[in-house]
Amino acid sequence: MKVLMINGSPHVQGNTAIALREMEKIFAEEGIETEIVHVGNRDIRGCIACGSCMEKGRCVFDDLVNETAPKFEACDGLVVGSPVYYASANATLVAFLDRLFYSTRFDKTMKVGASVVAARRGGLSSTFDELNKFFTICGMPVASGQYWNSIHGRSQGEAAKDEEGLQSMRTLARNMAFLMKSVALGKEKFGLPRKEKPVRTNFVR
Repeated sequence: MKVLMINGSPHVQGNTAIALREMEKIFAEEGIETEIVHVGNRDIRGCIACGSCMEKGRCVFDDLVNETAPKFEACDGLVVGSPVYYASANATLVAFLDRLFYSTRFDKTMKVGASVVAARRGGLSSTFDELNKFFTICGMPVASGQYWNSIHGRSQGEAAKDEEGLQSMRTLARNMAFLMKSVALGKEKFGLPRKEKPVRTNFVR
């Protein structure tokens, strides 16, 4: 099994990375492979709603989004980590996720998702909610821990002192591993849930 981890912080060794590495230790104990993709320090433009991906199956902008797409398709779980900027995720990360989720045509049903957020003090809950919506829009179960998946720290490395935050990351990783293994067993025995043809309604008369 494999978990793809997305670091949305521009600081590769920052507090978001501390949270992801704490999870990585548990995944290793559970026999789950991990890979971290660093997004926050890259130049990622936003979606322009051109519709090209509907025909080509990939984004018209050939950058980290298209590089990551096959890794996303192959993984069993996805962890997205972000620092908090103005009670929201890093804009570069959001642009990346918008295009990654929209441009990929493969079925994401039952891939397990988890988001983790890092901040000095506030804005964690709103950022946590924002990231989870990427999972729920495409049938991905959301893994939970023992609290909202957050860690505190201002200066680089300070999150390593947040003992409760680190424990939350370990609990989240264990729960996510269990959920991924349970989904794998369920798929083997029962298959994926039956899908209906999508019904699209617009709020214009």
